[in-house]
This record gives sequence, C-alpha cells and structure tokens, in this order.
Amino acid sequence: MQIELLEKLRCPLTRQQLVLSGDVPSQVIDGMLTSEDGSQQYPIRGGIPRFVPESNYADSFGLQWNKFRKTQLDSYSGQPISADRFWNATGWNPDAMKNKWVLDAGCGAGRFAEIALSSGANVVALDYSSAVDACWANLRDHANLHVIQGDIYALPFAPETFDFVYSLGVLQHTPDVKAAFAALPPLLGQNGQLCVDYYEKTWKSMFLPKYWLRPLTKRLSKEWLFANLEKQIPTLLGVSDAFSKVPAIGSLLKRIVPVVNYRGIYSLSEEQLYECELLDTFDMFSPAY
Repeated sequence: MQIELLEKLRCPLTRQQLVLSGDVPSQVIDGMLTSEDGSQQYPIRGGIPRFVPESNYADSFGLQWNKFRKTQLDSYSGQPISADRFWNATGWNPDAMKNKWVLDAGCGAGRFAEIALSSGANVVALDYSSAVDACWANLRDHANLHVIQGDIYALPFAPETFDFVYSLGVLQHTPDVKAAFAALPPLLGQNGQLCVDYYEKTWKSMFLPKYWLRPLTKRLSKEWLFANLEKQIPTLLGVSDAFSKVPAIGSLLKRIVPVVNYRGIYSLSEEQLYECELLDTFDMFSPAY
C-alpha cells in the first residue's frame, strides 16, 4: 500500500480515519490499519489493505481470476477488447482523467484498471474477492495503482474522494443491486462522473442457459464445476458451431448451448479463445448471485 492512499481511507464500521501501526514507510507490504479509537483493525497483506473476510460469497471470482490472471488484459491478448468496452461504456476522455483519482469498483484481475491507468489516472482497484491478488500481480508496476480488498456495501473511503467511479460487469453479481449502486455516488467529488452497466433483460434472455441452470450450478463445488467444464467445453463448442450454421435460426439455436462461443467474434489465437470461453462459461454458472 502506498502511503498517499492512507488519507483517503476510512474505517468502514466507525467511519474514523485509519492509522498505520509502527513506522510509516512510503510503501507498506505487510502491516495493520487501525481505527482512531483502536476498536477496529484491518491487515495489509502483500501490499493490499484487506477489509473483508478471507472467504466470502465472491470466492468463485477469486478462483477464476487467479486461474486466468492475464486472459482479459489487452496487454496479453494484443487486442483492444477491454479498451473498446471501457471507452464505449464510459464515454470519458482519457485526457480529463490524467492525475485524477479513479475508483474501479469490482476490478477482478484488472482488465479495466489497466485501461484507466493508461490515461495517467490514480486508480484504486477494489474487489470483494481474492481477485485483488491477481490484479496486483498484473499491474503492480504502475506507480499510480492502489489495490484494496473491500466490500461495496461498506466502502473504506472518505466521501467525495474520487473524480471518476466505474463498475463494469459487477453490480448484477451482488446480493442487493440497488444498495450496491447507491453506495457509489457519495464517493464522487464535485462534477465527478459515474459509470455502471448491467445485463439487459429481453425476451432473448429466456434462451440463455445460465438463467435456468445456475440455480443448480452455483451450489456445486467451484473446483468440481471448473474441472468438469474444462472437460466438456470442446464438445459444447462443437455443438454450438454446428447449431450456428442452421439457416435462419442458427444464431438463436446457438444461444441455448451452455457455453460461451467467441469464434468469429474476437481475433485471438486458439489458446486465447479457449481461455476466454472457459473463463466466461465458468463465470456464467458459478456466481452466487
């Protein structure tokens, strides 16, 4: 943790400022944050302040992002997939973000944090899961990166801390989407900008197998689910490809196969395509919410 982050942090329970125990170097790898009255303590491990239990409802995301740490990074894929989504979703000007404070609420392995960092912003990448370890491993060479493991319902920041806040592909995976969204606007300073997205619900959604299979799959062991998807995905992709070739209704039939198929969509190597398809198929069936 870089010491400049300390003034922006608050105890999520008492709302008091946090102090570092012992000597205060410019960067803290392991230490303890304590509320002013001494009633609450939060560890810093591996350079990351931790404000949540080690295991929680987002464990599946920690598993997937640590297994596929680099898969969605544009710097790994060589394609602007994350950049295109980020700039199209937010509509922000990278020049306006330079030297500003930006919160990535639900950073995962850092796919969008990497894009925000490219603008020269000071990016605070927060996630509820152990995906923060993947994000830190991926992007730790950026001097303007700060990674925090925290809860969107009890964010450890002072009000009006950020100039920009975004949460992409996240809120639908929280227990209370309305409350998760409501936690974000108070963090914005004057003229601050906020961007969130969500899955649109249409009649086509009824054909997506994740909605009628996940009540079962989310209860399975995450490790077992991942191992079995790994075995089945090549077969499922073959069925998906065959269905897609059916005249007139191929695109609709393809949607009922329980696999993510990016063939013909992304210009990636076979290995990268498989990683993305396995990652996103697991992402469909594993989340608690």
